[in-house]
Amino acid sequence: MIRVGFTASRRVGGAVARNRAKRRLRAAVAHVMPGHAKAGHDYVVIARAATLQRGFADLRRDLETALTRIDEKLSRIDKKEIAD
Repeated sequence: MIRVGFTASRRVGGAVARNRAKRRLRAAVAHVMPGHAKAGHDYVVIARAATLQRGFADLRRDLETALTRIDEKLSRIDKKEIAD
């Protein structure tokens, strides 16, 4: 099971802006996570002020890049634990 949490601080803007940012991130996660997320892991997606102005394709690409980087780091940690 994949669990995803969303957060947006007041730096993003007022309540309307924060909710809009989280809606955009939820939509991006719905497209990206099924193919990139690992089962059994929990994810937290943090909205930034730029989330509101960034194009949706860019948000998706950013999320894919972040998940790829996380996967690479986890792979290195797993290999290190096996070697020890």
